[in-house]
Amino acid sequence: MTKEKVFKTLSLGCLIICVLVWIPNLVFQIPSPLWLLTFVFAPFGIGFAALVKQYWLAVANILKFFSFFIFMFLGYLINYLTNGIP
Repeated sequence: MTKEKVFKTLSLGCLIICVLVWIPNLVFQIPSPLWLLTFVFAPFGIGFAALVKQYWLAVANILKFFSFFIFMFLGYLINYLTNGIP
């Protein structure tokens, strides 16, 4: 296997891991601290994607890196739209 294919596979693997660690919180509604692993794996995925110039993988890993803040924003937005200001 070439280096480019290895780096692309590693970047995709980091992205998949970042998606999988959110499953207990979002799907099963079980409070799990596993989502913190997105801050560990996503930067590696960004780096591997940048090495092989796969920018879609880099953007996807960046979105997963900021996923906590995105989910918090969406949660507060939905709460505001449905309940109004407390």
